[in-house]
Amino acid sequence: MRALYISHPQVRIDPEVPVPQWGLSEVGRARAEAFAARGLVPADAMIFASDEHKAVELAEMIARGAAVTVDAQMGENDRSATGFLPPDQFEETANRFFATPMESVDGWERAIDAQRRIIEAVAGAMARVQPGQTAVFCGHGGVGTLLKCYLGGWSIARSEDQSRLANPGGGNGYAFDLMARKLYCDWTPMEDLTAALIQGA
Repeated sequence: MRALYISHPQVRIDPEVPVPQWGLSEVGRARAEAFAARGLVPADAMIFASDEHKAVELAEMIARGAAVTVDAQMGENDRSATGFLPPDQFEETANRFFATPMESVDGWERAIDAQRRIIEAVAGAMARVQPGQTAVFCGHGGVGTLLKCYLGGWSIARSEDQSRLANPGGGNGYAFDLMARKLYCDWTPMEDLTAALIQGA
């Protein structure tokens, strides 16, 4: 069954606020609103989101008043052990996170565990979706990449991350079929997503 995974776009970075509570920036909100306004997602689609504020914001825009199912198990890899990191330090730590998936990097959730968690969360959500109904998952670049690696049958690698393949600020998506373990596209900026890609021809 076809589904869309889409990461939240740019956020308001505030070192004094826990990362899961960050909201979309003006740029991120404008991009999300423009995507929602295109009406690519059917009105009867099931919309799922991580419980992080930025993902819920995106989901609510896409849902256009419809219900959004929020699941904490769809959240980004747990980085609470370090909290906010300056960009250069974050990039170095994220590189190690992807490079050593069986190890905890500076107390972060292991990549292999985060991958297992997002796969199980998406599988549980898809079990609630009716045949022919579109499912949209609003989440994050890290776990989105881990899910994509599973779907593609690839080892966990930073080279598959959205920052390497699409808009580095986020707001990228890919269409997939979990049961068939199939990707219909790679990370694609939300501006370039189409109804045919999301819903199938």
